[in-house]
Amino acid sequence: MELMHGASMLSRPADEFGNDSMVEEMWAAKALEHAEVHFNLLTSVHPSQLRLTPYDDQIYATFRQDFPDLQVGRLSDDVLKSASEKLKWRQFAEKFNKMEDYSYGTLMRADASKEFSPDNSIFVFRVQFLAIEIARNREGANDEIHNANRPVKKQPQSEAAPAQ
Repeated sequence: MELMHGASMLSRPADEFGNDSMVEEMWAAKALEHAEVHFNLLTSVHPSQLRLTPYDDQIYATFRQDFPDLQVGRLSDDVLKSASEKLKWRQFAEKFNKMEDYSYGTLMRADASKEFSPDNSIFVFRVQFLAIEIARNREGANDEIHNANRPVKKQPQSEAAPAQ
């Protein structure tokens, strides 16, 4: 019940809260949960087969049109959040303003070859996360993390022991 109340609070306009520590804690918990779910998807399904939204094709095409040279494998705040990049990302995001949660804050791995950690996380908005992760999936940047962390398939055991 408390979680439902928290989720409904997080959907209200940010200016209602100021710097409410309870909201910050709920956001952090939700962002961490989202990061864990995304990582589990990456390690369970080959990234090239993963669809994050019904709009993946449109997001990817627009992303590569607006950011044709952005190398998505390893990113930093400097690359994503300089004054000129912030403006480009804001313009990109507004193209998807009809999409639910397009501007929600999300955690993203800075280095696609590594797991989530405090040192490998960048705060981005949701459509920015989607654009970069869709590009990582399609361009092979998430393959390494998938291959390194996918569950090992169990070999069926034969019913009879080999004859000696």
